[in-house]
Amino acid sequence: MAQRFTWSFALFLCLALAVSAAPRTDAATTQVPPHHTSHKVSASKASARRTSSRSTSSTAAARRTASRALAARTASSRSIVRKPVADRTSSAYIAAATTRTRRTAAVLPVRRTRRRGTYERFTASSFTDDSTVGDVTAGEDPVVRAAAIEALGDMNGTVLAIEPSSGRILAMVNQKLALSSGAEPCSTIKLSVALAALDEGLITRDTQVNLGGHYTVDLTKALAMSINPYFETLGRQLGFERVKHYANQFGLGELAGYNIPGEQLGVYPDTELPATEGGVGRMCSFGESISMTPLQLGALVSAIANGGTLYYLQHPQTPEEVANFVPKVKRLLDIAPLIPEIRNGMEGAVDYGTARSLRANFHEFPVLGKTGTCSDNGTRFGWFASYADAPTGRIVTVIFLEGGKPTFGPKAAELTGQMYRALWDRNYFQPKTPQLAGSYASLPSHP
Repeated sequence: MAQRFTWSFALFLCLALAVSAAPRTDAATTQVPPHHTSHKVSASKASARRTSSRSTSSTAAARRTASRALAARTASSRSIVRKPVADRTSSAYIAAATTRTRRTAAVLPVRRTRRRGTYERFTASSFTDDSTVGDVTAGEDPVVRAAAIEALGDMNGTVLAIEPSSGRILAMVNQKLALSSGAEPCSTIKLSVALAALDEGLITRDTQVNLGGHYTVDLTKALAMSINPYFETLGRQLGFERVKHYANQFGLGELAGYNIPGEQLGVYPDTELPATEGGVGRMCSFGESISMTPLQLGALVSAIANGGTLYYLQHPQTPEEVANFVPKVKRLLDIAPLIPEIRNGMEGAVDYGTARSLRANFHEFPVLGKTGTCSDNGTRFGWFASYADAPTGRIVTVIFLEGGKPTFGPKAAELTGQMYRALWDRNYFQPKTPQLAGSYASLPSHP
């Protein structure tokens, strides 16, 4: 009996050592083919049960049981295989990758100027105590100015309202910022690029531009959703010289105002952005290396709103200057046939695109516009330029914000909606009689 107990104990130790020495696999990354392993494990268990009933009568039988169990476990461990690595050249893999690419490209975020892989820390403040200090207001429309101040609130920015049929500035809140040297135009530069590509015959409103794989986009969606690769593609096809020519024709790189004290000049560079920094494509997607002022953007959107007349913007300083106001034409732009091509995209930006936050506050009549968001050296910029088809005629607004994380294009669009709401609530868009309008009557339209 003692000898039998010793052999049984030795057999148990052998089995324990064999089990602990068997190869192990990670269940999270391996699979056991049931057709290959399960029958071996089941056979092993059945064999073990049959053998265990005879183990007390024969140590030799016990050794055979141990041998069979060890063999079964070894065979089982060898039958476990890892997941096969996908064949990157297979048609199935390529199709799946294409689908992922198309899904990613379909919703593109607003592009910032920071380099990929770096953390951007904003140091500028999005808020200010008083943005109206030093403003000259005697020649402005008091109703428009009050609505602009109410909409801007304590945000660090400027609001510009223009009568597009004459170039008259109705209100300019925070004139120090509005008349400064400007900032990167961000995605508002896409208006200039779109008009250039249309005029050159590269695209129409319905042209599908291939952005890689099977993902194509037309102009309406590209403007509404501010799709950067679309305008990068147009910029590369146009080339820097043509892009710069059209931008200059539209007023970038020159003063937008006529004898406006304190107005500074924006910058449109004479050389293309280096290829290592994105080249002309990056200049056309969100305006890197370009400096644009709110007045320059306002003059361009006014030309779009009035059918192609680029006016000098004028800011009356007194009621007398308002009464004697005379519009001054800078030049006529041959864009009238192109405006219907971009109209749907600008309207789509407000209805369902990047400027849809405007509709949280205002729905009474159509508003068309373009947002822009980017940043530089710790300061974030938020643009929104628009014109409204009001019952009393069109009005152009530009809101430019600068600061930190709370500052971005959709925020500027939201404030624009608040401004239109304030004007509506003050009955600004109701038809005016000469007696009620006084010195602030709307000026007649000009060609």
